[in-house]
Parts: sequence; structure tokens; C-alpha cells
Amino acid sequence: MKIIAYVILGVLVLGLLGFTVSVRSFSKNKEIAEASWNEYRPEKIANLGTVKELKIMPLIDYYTSNDTLSGEPGVSYLVSAGDKKIMFDVGFNMENEHPSPLLRNMNQLGVDIKEIDTIVISHNHVDHTGGIQAKKQDTFLLSGEEIDLSHVKALVPEKMVHSTAEVEVTPKPKKIADGIATIGTIDRAIWGMGLTSEQALVVNVEGKGLVLVVGCGHQKAARILERTRELFDVPIYGVIGGLHYPVEESRMKFNMQKIIGTGKLPWQKIEQQEVLEAAAELDKTNLSMIGISAHDSCDWTLDKFRELFRERYVDIMVGKEISVAR
Repeated sequence: MKIIAYVILGVLVLGLLGFTVSVRSFSKNKEIAEASWNEYRPEKIANLGTVKELKIMPLIDYYTSNDTLSGEPGVSYLVSAGDKKIMFDVGFNMENEHPSPLLRNMNQLGVDIKEIDTIVISHNHVDHTGGIQAKKQDTFLLSGEEIDLSHVKALVPEKMVHSTAEVEVTPKPKKIADGIATIGTIDRAIWGMGLTSEQALVVNVEGKGLVLVVGCGHQKAARILERTRELFDVPIYGVIGGLHYPVEESRMKFNMQKIIGTGKLPWQKIEQQEVLEAAAELDKTNLSMIGISAHDSCDWTLDKFRELFRERYVDIMVGKEISVAR
């Protein structure tokens, strides 16, 4: 019995030590992220240019526009702007299926992978890079089996590899084409997941302004907006994507998003007031359009945004195209 007691005590001590180390690491990463934000001031992108029309087709998200499409707690959007077709993130594929939910939805929606010339990865988390296997290999995967992406250029936020795509790490803002750019990475400490560098996509629609396409919004809404204003002397027209506000239980009762993706320690939950403050910050920008992804925000959050923005709010649903034109 004494041996069993010693073993249990040893496990508890090791667990406590490991937890203490993780808390210290999280605190250190918070300091690094704050220092990075305070020290870096980007140069303006003066000649961004415009596109006449922007279309955003959600290929993967939690909700779908009909029962023939697959929903999951991940993100992938087809962004069509000018002559560019950009896949923004590649979904989750939780079961490592082939064909993946992403490929099945693309087939249903008539989207050919050969038409896509660019992939932008917002950040290196499994629900945006194609699952656990992708994370283990420091890559991004569209399905459970290899997909030829030799015709694609991939812009990634940190060092990642791919067997066929041309990969470029883009920690700083980068113009992709006329009217299209990334805003560069913004760091955020995520407990249990280390320092997360996340970038967003921006498209300048002629006669409208800038539309931001966001992955998880770990950077926080206020910083995304501030970075965008630093880069461009163009008004922000809209924001589409994730902001990570899993506040209430609803369908997210046992969702790990509420524990490890919040930018807080696991016992510190996101409060309703934080959601209201973020919505108010976005509202001050005089947005004409906003849609919040359900993959990392609860229904209470979505309802609050609908309530505040009313006719300016658009639902993000797989298969429901969002269009902005002059």
C-alpha cells in the first residue's frame, strides 16, 4: 500500500510541477507577445490598388446552408478577388478522412482545386491547417491523402513545409496582388499551445473599402483594426471570420475552445462584457458588413453581433457566398 501511495504522490507532484512550468511559460509568452506588439510598427502599403468585386465562399465552417454540405469546427474560405482565387485556411478534417469535408464541399459547390492559385494560412492551429497530422508534420493538408498543390503559392505565418506547394513565410505585411494583401502576423500567447502568430487577409474593393478576412482572431479585434489602419489610408468596410468568443455553454459545452484558445489561463473564462466591448470597438469603425464565424464563437456571441449590427450582419455558412462589389 505504501508503494501505491508513493506512486500516486509522485504522479501528483510531477503533474503539479508540469502545470507550474506551463503557467510560467504562458506568462513568458504573454510578455514576448506584448513586447513584439509594442516594438513593431509596420511601413504603410501605399499602392495597394483595388479590385472591382470580392466574393467569399465559406468552404468549411460550423454551420452549412443546406444538409448536403459538411460542417465542422474549422475554417476554410474561398476568396475570389480580381484574377486571384485564394483559399484562406484549409479546415480541420477531425477524422483525417479522404476525401475530407473540405474536398467534399468543394465538389458539391463546383470549386476545382486547379483554379486556386494561392493558399493563405492564418495560423498554425489544427482547425485551420487540416488536422492533427498536419500539425505533427508542420504542414497544411487539404485531405487525408496527398493533394497536388504544385501550382499553388502558400503564404504561411511561421515556418511550415509542404511536399508540392511553394511555401513563403510572411510574418510582415505583404501585397499579394492589386487590392489584396496580408496584414502581417500579430502574436498572442495561448495556454498549452505556445506563442501563436496569426495573420489576416485584406481586400480593397473599389468604391467600398477594405474587407478583412480573419481566421480565429486570436490577435484580438482591436489590434487587427489598429494594424490595418497603420498599413492603409483606406476605410475598413467589413470584417468576415473568427473572433474567438466562446462565452456561453450552448453547443460549445465541452468545446476545448473555451479552455485553450482564449489567451487566458484555463480557469479564466471569456466574459460577456469582453464580447460587447469588441463589438463596440468594431462598431466605432463604421463597418458596413460583419460576419462572425461559429467555429470558435458560441451562439450567444453570434446573436449579440446580429442584434448590434442588424442589417449589416451576414451569416457565415458553408455554401452561402458573401459578395462585395462597387
